[in-house]
Amino acid sequence: MALPKVGSIGEYIREQRTQAKISLRQLAAAAGVSNPYLSQIERGLRKPSAEILNQIAKGLHISAQALYVQAGLIEDREPDSDVLTAIRADTLITERQRQVLIDIYESFRKENRPGAPDEDARTAKNAHPTPEPHGNDAGSSPDDEAPLPEELLTALKSFTETSAPPAPAANGHVTPETKEG
Repeated sequence: MALPKVGSIGEYIREQRTQAKISLRQLAAAAGVSNPYLSQIERGLRKPSAEILNQIAKGLHISAQALYVQAGLIEDREPDSDVLTAIRADTLITERQRQVLIDIYESFRKENRPGAPDEDARTAKNAHPTPEPHGNDAGSSPDDEAPLPEELLTALKSFTETSAPPAPAANGHVTPETKEG
């Protein structure tokens, strides 16, 4: 097995830290390591342990797996999708919004992976009569009515608790009038 490039993990950590707009001191404090030690890791002078990488990942709010792959501790099995790359690169959303989007996306990917219950089993489990379309609902499909995965509901619940939704109109639909009051 080839030894990992020690400098590459440090460069990756520095890149993630600067992208997240976190100072070296802030990350060192969040990861529970000294400023000089983190600086040495970033400059490629020290090789961090898996435990330290895990702490750094928590401080950066990124996947520990990403750091393990960069350090050569594990093999990259499934590359990030373009969607995840775009979400992580978007500077117009907050870290919390970024994590909620990633959680939602990952829950959909997990549900659709090979080896997950097949479509027939999911459909039979979640089957319910489809109501007749009426009014504004003419364009909706039965998939719009399917229950959401538990992971998604949990992620959405934490996100929606901080933002009050607009009150629905009498018919249950949110309209520009009901948003403004």
